[in-house]
Amino acid sequence: MRTITSWLVLINVAVFAAQMYAADALLADFALWPAGSHPIPELGLVVGFQPWQLVTSAFLHASFMHIFLNMLALIMFGRDVERSLGAARYFVLYFAAVVSAALVQLLVVSSMSNSAVYPTVGASGGVFGVLLAFGTLFPRRIVMLLMPPIPLPARWFVVLYGAIELANGVLGTKSGVAHFAHLGGMLGAWICLRRFRRGQR
Repeated sequence: MRTITSWLVLINVAVFAAQMYAADALLADFALWPAGSHPIPELGLVVGFQPWQLVTSAFLHASFMHIFLNMLALIMFGRDVERSLGAARYFVLYFAAVVSAALVQLLVVSSMSNSAVYPTVGASGGVFGVLLAFGTLFPRRIVMLLMPPIPLPARWFVVLYGAIELANGVLGTKSGVAHFAHLGGMLGAWICLRRFRRGQR
């Protein structure tokens, strides 16, 4: 029996394979676009936000490295979180993180004036939600940073990563990365965990 994590990986890989054949069409309809109508001359299309994009954008990726890193993180952290929460709650947490990430990103990009219109894609919002859940559920588990290679308790790894994302988002560094979407994913997961705990009490 496949887990929710394995199904998410399989669906993401299948959609990425489909992108290889119909990238522009998939991006125009299913990536997350800012609110309003935006002509894209190079594609000959007019794009804009649609409600389903809050979820569908999380299954599209910009490159092989993009999907590889997201799926690697999902496998590394998602399996333990799923075992701890159970499949149903894990499913809810993941998609709550996806939707909250997309809503935060939509608010940010739609409020920017005189900025280039570009799509937001990737499972990063859900992955960051899973990462926050991992740090909350297994706070003393040691996680090794890649650059630099420093071991940290999961709790502090999540705090450090969140602080870096906030700083990058505010300062506008690493353009092309949806830093606020990552933080939005963490927010959605945090709200879910609090509700789960209230339900247990």
